Amino acid sequence: MLMRVIGLIGGVSWHSTVDYYRYINEAVAERLGDAHSAKLVLYSLDLGEIRELHAQGRERDVERILVSAARALEAAGAGLGLICANTLHRYYDAVTAAVDMPFIHIADATAEAARAAGVSRVGLLGTRMTMEEPFYRERLAGHGIEVLVPPPEERAELDRIIFEELVRGRFTEEARRRVAGIAERLVERGAEGIVLGCTELPILLRGVDLGVPVFDTTRLHALKAVEEAFSGVDGR
Repeated sequence: MLMRVIGLIGGVSWHSTVDYYRYINEAVAERLGDAHSAKLVLYSLDLGEIRELHAQGRERDVERILVSAARALEAAGAGLGLICANTLHRYYDAVTAAVDMPFIHIADATAEAARAAGVSRVGLLGTRMTMEEPFYRERLAGHGIEVLVPPPEERAELDRIIFEELVRGRFTEEARRRVAGIAERLVERGAEGIVLGCTELPILLRGVDLGVPVFDTTRLHALKAVEEAFSGVDGR
């Protein structure tokens, strides 16, 4: 099977990493048929350790963990990589500088889908770091995508839901209602689409109709990886 090995930095959280694995394998099987599945390597991080380091302000230690994971994937034969989390793309530049293989940026895959859908203004949902720091919003803006974020109190509530519930595997109807309400208020403010900028949010909002295009960053990132894994190796 002519495809590059896909390297996944996952575990943040493992619930959404399961979806990465499923989407990638489904896409490869659809492309190749029969009993084919993806060639991939997974380096799964300890989310609890990452959270503790962030709480202590030890971002350089988080960076070192991600760089070490990327190097391990490359050493294991990966030809391209994914950081399977939106927030950890804060360290994307450091990771890509440390290895020779390319990494696909989750916001690039998302922006490509938004532009294909004719959407130029999106509402961004995610952790406070993703919504408030420039690393993600500026990446989308570089593709001509204007970004709206919820007000401070709703950003805090989203962050709480993500870290106290979703990453622990708790996907409740109450959380679904609250997050959908935050998204709907962004639409009222002019968002033409909603970016689910936390890889657990697509699990929570699966099947919810927000009345505008919804961009599942997990799925878009995974499908872009499959596209790139075959690019230049199978003549397509």
